[in-house]
Amino acid sequence: MSHDYIHHAQYYETDQMGCVHHSNYIRWMEEARIHMLELIGCGYKSMEAEGVMIPVLGVSCQYKSMVHFDDQVRICVWLKEYNGIRMTIGYEMRDAATGELRTLGESSHCFLTKEGRPLSLKRSHPAWDQLFSGLLEHSPKPQE
Repeated sequence: MSHDYIHHAQYYETDQMGCVHHSNYIRWMEEARIHMLELIGCGYKSMEAEGVMIPVLGVSCQYKSMVHFDDQVRICVWLKEYNGIRMTIGYEMRDAATGELRTLGESSHCFLTKEGRPLSLKRSHPAWDQLFSGLLEHSPKPQE
């Protein structure tokens, strides 16, 4: 199962060439990830209230075509990997009007206590673990 998030490219996100600056795609990935986690019932705010932190371990982007001011981008986000301690999230950004592929990306994360110790959701929060496991089972990569 994948989730879609729409981002409307803002003027301040563009560079001198009139294209969205490459650093903004990482921000959009975070927006889409937060949106997805809220939709499945594991939002950052509720997880952090329970003492669970989800830091970013790594992020990557492959830029395929440019986004310009006022474009709307559909960001498809899905869970690629999950084992209770770590997860990898995939992102596919397409022009919302034409469907043209703009960017592919992924981010990797782990679960930590507020003290920075590794945390297994399987042991500490089994209901959340079931949500993530279910999401993984139903999260094939979107078609290109």
